[in-house]
Amino acid sequence: MAHSESLPNADTPDRIVLLECNIDDMTGEALGYALETILAAGALDAWFTPIYMKKNRPGTLLSVLCAEERGDEMRLLVLRETTTLGVRWRTMDRQIAERRSAGVETPYGPVAVKVKIVDGRALSAKPEYEDCAALARRSGVPLEDVLAAARAAAARLLDRGDVASSGEVNGRGAGAERR
Repeated sequence: MAHSESLPNADTPDRIVLLECNIDDMTGEALGYALETILAAGALDAWFTPIYMKKNRPGTLLSVLCAEERGDEMRLLVLRETTTLGVRWRTMDRQIAERRSAGVETPYGPVAVKVKIVDGRALSAKPEYEDCAALARRSGVPLEDVLAAARAAAARLLDRGDVASSGEVNGRGAGAERR
């Protein structure tokens, strides 16, 4: 029996803040640095979207998700680390599926997977890219071969229904999307 780790879940919705600003005067390197800094400071996620601004100038929309209690801190960080003159935000509710970390055995070696749980039922699992990439390099096989093996092992786990409500995953893991 493999042990699994329960990852954060939300039986009840939590509150998050979406911060946004438009930027049209930063280099790609500076934008990358700002994004790395924001993520390292504890943002839940952050990303760029290409946009068009006044006079059809190309620009970048910076979006940052953070916990509600970190909103003030993250707004100041965005103002400090970018050239924007203002940040807009909105607070929203978020529902998260429960996730469990497990592992599967493949012909290439062990692969960690994240199992998605909704209403106590394992619906899908996704192999961790870094594990699969390392095994592909070590084995000298295409990445897709390792991913396919991890998905097949996960599908067998999910088909057996070996993901118990206690957070234990019986067998060795999970790894394929369930439709």
